[in-house]
Amino acid sequence: MSRYVTELVGTFFLVLTIGLVVLDGTPMAPIAIGSVLMAMVYMGGHISGAHYTPAVSVAILIRGKMKVRDLLPYMLAQITGAILASLAVMFILGDTFAPAPDPEAGLLAVLLSEGLFTFALSLVVLNVATDDATTGNSYYGLAIGFTVMVGAFAVGGISGGVFNPAVGTGPILVDVLTGDGAFDQLWIYWVGPLLGSVAAAGAYDLQHLD
Repeated sequence: MSRYVTELVGTFFLVLTIGLVVLDGTPMAPIAIGSVLMAMVYMGGHISGAHYTPAVSVAILIRGKMKVRDLLPYMLAQITGAILASLAVMFILGDTFAPAPDPEAGLLAVLLSEGLFTFALSLVVLNVATDDATTGNSYYGLAIGFTVMVGAFAVGGISGGVFNPAVGTGPILVDVLTGDGAFDQLWIYWVGPLLGSVAAAGAYDLQHLD
């Protein structure tokens, strides 16, 4: 239970921060997002592994560092945290938010943006947080947070910079239920990141061939 609570709390504060800085128009928002992820990774890494996204959970499952029976509870905890955070943002600011790609961006560009930076995130996690050669390192949270920060700067204006199915699902669901949102783009934030995470698991194996 402690692992699932940790996943919920970590995802909650990630999505809460995203919602607040996006709706408030905070300058340099990716720095805040990367920083809170870094803090939450350090908070929960020793308990749950600090996945905070179904995409990373899938990569770690393929890596063999997670049991199949834990995948669904992890995902449910992450999505629940994202939903609760989206509701908290609504109560704090009186508005909902939902990630969306640039209307001018092509579908392939959007999927590539989400997939490539989820690939980068998952590969970083696999190498700094699951590899015996880096066990006990003190930089894993910094590496993971910086990867998301860079991705948000690089392609946030193209795809929305989600890299996380939970970050897509929670805000979009709350926006639909309480506002005038739609589910039509939600699939992008599952397909792109999951393809990226699966590819990262394969790349990790190639990196560590004997």
